[in-house]
Amino acid sequence: MITNELVNKSIEYILRHLDEEISLEDVAAHCHISKYYFCRIFKAETGESIYAFIKRLKMEHSAVRLKTENDKSITEIGFDYGYSPSNYSSAFRKHHNISPAEYRKSMNITCLPHPFYPDKLARFQSFEEYNKRILIKELDDFLVVYERHIGNYIELGKNWYDFTEKYKEYLKEDTLLIEKSYHDPSITNVDQCLYDICMTVDKSCSLENVTTIQGGKFAVYRFNGLIQDIFVAFQGIFNIWLAYSGYEMDERYGLGIYRMVDRENMHVVMDLCIPIK
Repeated sequence: MITNELVNKSIEYILRHLDEEISLEDVAAHCHISKYYFCRIFKAETGESIYAFIKRLKMEHSAVRLKTENDKSITEIGFDYGYSPSNYSSAFRKHHNISPAEYRKSMNITCLPHPFYPDKLARFQSFEEYNKRILIKELDDFLVVYERHIGNYIELGKNWYDFTEKYKEYLKEDTLLIEKSYHDPSITNVDQCLYDICMTVDKSCSLENVTTIQGGKFAVYRFNGLIQDIFVAFQGIFNIWLAYSGYEMDERYGLGIYRMVDRENMHVVMDLCIPIK
């Protein structure tokens, strides 16, 4: 868990400015600390240098766009992250072990390897099947207490248990449990996925780790099934529905809003929410 609020503040800044040239000096100035001290605490909290973290996010976020924005050229997407065509192709291949063109050709297929269960394939439904279960909704902002993690989504169950125990005095009948995901585990190393676990709270909440999740326009898919199948549902929405829906993903991040949790049977009902323009 990332507990240093300055590091969390710096991550928010980086995520908002990925389409710009971001320097160490920029991030340190935003956090009002010395760049030397900032380098030390960032590496200690995340396990990565600031430069490695920024480059990794650019490569991974651009990969998401390659598979969901069929109307955008590889050159356009690379340029959005500050790369010339040749530099983008070289950096992408170095990070993903495949060229951007080869990567794009391999997307929008009916199945892909499951990152959490290597002996299984994640198999997708048709566009029509996803489309009839997706609603376009305007969601309100959510005021939440949150904890940020970098790690494997497999650890979510334990993290959620610890989180809800820690903040159980704030749990009410209408409280929502929300996951905010920043990475696609089919792209990002499963041990380097960034995510927030959140719980809605009242405006009177005086905890320090309170933030607002931005609402807006979302494509919402109601998932009703086993926890182990959430990944497949999310990937189907990204790889099949979003790529052919005519919608474009917004710069906000995906949400998973729990509506019912049966821990004993590993069963959940939740809204998988993809931000769209």
